[in-house]
Amino acid sequence: MSQKNATTVSSQEIYQGAYVVDPAFTKNYGKRFLVFTKGKGVWLWDLVGKKYLDLASGIAVNSFGHGRNDFARIVAKQMATLAHTSNLFTSPSTIEFARRLVGSSPLAKDNPYKLHHPAGYFAGVHLGNSGTEANESALKYARIYASRKPKPNGTKFLAFKNSFHGRTMGALSVSYTAKYRTPSEPLIPGVEFIPFNDLDALTKTLDSSFCAVIVEPIQGEGGLTPMSVDFAQALNTLTRRHEVVLIADEIQSGMGRTGTLFASQALGLEPDIITLAKPLAGGLPASATLVRAHINDLIHAGDHGSTFGGNPVAAALACHIWDHVTKEGFLDKVEALSQQFRSGLEALRVEFSFLGQLRGKGMLLGIEISENGLTNKDLAGLLEVLKKHGVIALRSGSNVLRMAPPLCISQAEVKQAFDKLRAAFREFDKLK
Repeated sequence: MSQKNATTVSSQEIYQGAYVVDPAFTKNYGKRFLVFTKGKGVWLWDLVGKKYLDLASGIAVNSFGHGRNDFARIVAKQMATLAHTSNLFTSPSTIEFARRLVGSSPLAKDNPYKLHHPAGYFAGVHLGNSGTEANESALKYARIYASRKPKPNGTKFLAFKNSFHGRTMGALSVSYTAKYRTPSEPLIPGVEFIPFNDLDALTKTLDSSFCAVIVEPIQGEGGLTPMSVDFAQALNTLTRRHEVVLIADEIQSGMGRTGTLFASQALGLEPDIITLAKPLAGGLPASATLVRAHINDLIHAGDHGSTFGGNPVAAALACHIWDHVTKEGFLDKVEALSQQFRSGLEALRVEFSFLGQLRGKGMLLGIEISENGLTNKDLAGLLEVLKKHGVIALRSGSNVLRMAPPLCISQAEVKQAFDKLRAAFREFDKLK
């Protein structure tokens, strides 16, 4: 095939109103995409000018909304100064971001390992670009720690049914859903899955043959099931007893999304590693793997790295966002918005018989639609009806409508959201 013909074949996209069909992407994303051209606050506009209320936040990324001039100024200033250094060097914004992350964690009141590190609860942070990379880093550090400590542990990982930790081979190996796993098998061996929140299964399974447990405080892709407080305490106790690394995947639940800086706080979960990503840098690629001192002390130069991790531009914006999230009163506002959202969802449950149990916490909320016999296909249809009414939402698992709106949404915009949801549900109720 000539170069001319190859170029022609790879550029066959067709525009159908606000949608594009067959763009030059790999086929794993499907064929048809709604095209957004701009956003402002909690609103998005598509290719033909239709306006949508964004209750998805780019999968819980845009916690502070769209089209922010303060974000643009920070990014432009840093781009004009220094855009990239690699991980062989560093920059002031990267140093400052790392300091914020390790220096202000509000976790455990006491230190179960009796460590007194000047940085605080965490001793170091690996900066990366995405959630799956953060989890890959956590898995690597756990294996390194288990092999180098005075009494080594085994190499196995314990994960949970309905979990999701990413799409790269390591993160995928500790993710449960078959449709994600099967096409890429064989995956990394030595992973066991047990039911989430099952104290008996945890007690019977966990021992020193494992190097780490990886867990989501709220299962983002698994139906928004939250961890119980009792299960969190059991994880604390048993991982310490067996000297197993406890990894909290807070890719979706961290950075204020659930009403506390980390969802682990409210549960009393005391992880050795926390992974963060999605909202960390306001839509720019950024992730963080926060590591306790007893693990960090056994990591050697060259054990891990990232060419783009800790990028100065992303770090400069991330510092600004961290200051917003940790500002006095911000998390109280998130909690108040959460109560308003939950009240609205409860009212809709009463009105529409196809709506079931509420799920999630804070501003990571969901509602079942299968309680009265609806299917996975019905949920996909509901998402399309919501788009028709100018609402962007998500799914979680096979039967939960997920909402993760920007944390900057106003009370008036919450009311608009429920007016739109009610109208969409009425139409869907007639169609089903």
